[in-house]
Amino acid sequence: MTITKDIEYIGVNDHEIDLFEGQYIVPNGMAYNSYLIKDEKTAVMDSVDARFAQQWLHNLETALEGKAPDYLIVQHMEPDHSSSIKIFMDTYPTATIVSSAKAFGMMQNFFGTAFEERRMIVAEGSILSLGSHKLTFVAAPMVHWPEVMVTYDAKDKVLFSADGFGKFGALDVEEDWACEARRYYIGIVGKYGAQVQALLKKAANLDIEIICPLHGPILTENLGYYLNLYDIWSSYRPEEEGVLIAYTSVYGHTKKAAELLAEKLEGCGCQSVVLTDLARSDMAEAVEDAFRYSKLVLVTTTYNGDIFPFMKEFIHHLTERNYQNRTVGMIENGSWAPMAAKVMRGMLDKSKDLTFVEPVVTIRSALNAESTAQLDALAQALAAPCDCAPPEEAPAPAGRWVCDICGYVYEGDVLPEGFTCPLCRMGADHFKKEA
Repeated sequence: MTITKDIEYIGVNDHEIDLFEGQYIVPNGMAYNSYLIKDEKTAVMDSVDARFAQQWLHNLETALEGKAPDYLIVQHMEPDHSSSIKIFMDTYPTATIVSSAKAFGMMQNFFGTAFEERRMIVAEGSILSLGSHKLTFVAAPMVHWPEVMVTYDAKDKVLFSADGFGKFGALDVEEDWACEARRYYIGIVGKYGAQVQALLKKAANLDIEIICPLHGPILTENLGYYLNLYDIWSSYRPEEEGVLIAYTSVYGHTKKAAELLAEKLEGCGCQSVVLTDLARSDMAEAVEDAFRYSKLVLVTTTYNGDIFPFMKEFIHHLTERNYQNRTVGMIENGSWAPMAAKVMRGMLDKSKDLTFVEPVVTIRSALNAESTAQLDALAQALAAPCDCAPPEEAPAPAGRWVCDICGYVYEGDVLPEGFTCPLCRMGADHFKKEA
C-alpha cells in the first residue's frame, strides 16, 4: 500500500487473535501497522507482533527493493509493536534504532540489551534527516505508556501517531471507524485524558494532512472529524445526548424495571436510549457507551451486602478511566435490606462533576405501585433538559509540575512536600516545574 510517493505501508493483519491485550474482544481482528520511508536514507516506523515477524520482514524486504534500512524508529514499546525489534536488528546488522531514552530501558527489560552500540536517543524536538524528509520527534508520555513519542514528517505532512487515532479491527475489513476507535480509546487510553489533551495541543501547531497510526486505517480525509472526537473523548465530554441503562438481574425483576424505564424514556421523547445487560454484553462496549452518552442509569441488586459482581466491575472500569461530567440515576433492588444505591454512590464519590438524579428507585423484590411511580418520576427527571447554568471557570493555576517519568501534570504553584505521582507512584524529585 502506497501512502505517499516515499512512504509505504508494510504492516500486517491479525485474524488469529481473539482477545486484544487479553481482554478486548476483536471479532474483526487487529492491524499492526508499520511504515517505510524511502529517501537518501530509509527509516522503518515501528515493528509488529512477533507472531507476524516473518511476514513483516517479507513486506519490508519487498518494499526496500534491494536496499538495506538505515533506521528503525521505535515510538512505542508495547509488544504488539516492539516484539520484532530483536529479529529486525539481527536481520539488518547495520541498522540503527532511534527511540526515546525510556524506550531503550524497556528494550533492556524485554531483550536483555539496550542496543548501546547501535542506537540513537531522541527527545522532544529532536530532528532526524533522511534527506528531503526531516522527521521531528514529539514526546507523548502516557499516551498511553511513558516512553511514547510520535513523529512528524514535514515534507509529506504526515503524523505517525503511535497508538493515537488507532482502532480495533484488521485493515481488510470494512467497518465504521468511530465505534471501534471509541471502544479502543476509552478502554486503552481513556485514563490519560490530560496527556492526550497535551498531545493535541502540540499537534495543533503542525500542518497535518495524513495520520498514520499503529492500529487501524491511515486517515487522509476530513481530519478535523477525528481530531474533534479525540478532543471530546480526552476532555471527558459527552459525545451524544442519550441515556445508557446498564443493569444486572438475578431472576428478572430488576431487568423488568430497566426495560420499563427504557420504555418510559422513549415515551418521554428521548431519542437515544441504550439498554445493556452487563452480565451478557461486551463489558468494553458498555464502558464505551457510558462515555459516549450524557446520562447513565445504574440498575442492580443488593448482593452479599454489596452489589452484583458485574455492576461492581462496570463501575470500577468507569472510575479507573476518570468517568465525569455526566448525569447519573440509580435503581436498586433488595428483598430485605436494599443498599445497592448506597454502595454505587460510594464507588462514584471521587468522580468529578457527576449530577445524581432523584429519585433513587428502590424495588423490594418486584415492582409494585410505589416503585413504578418512582420509575415514572425518574424517567421525567432524566428526560428533562438541563437548565443548569454553566459552572464558572476556575482561575488558572499559578504553576504546573510535570512528572519526568509518566508526564502527569500537577497544577499549583508549590508541589506538596512528599507528593507522590498518582500514575507512576514516583516521588516529588521526579517533578519539574514548567517555565
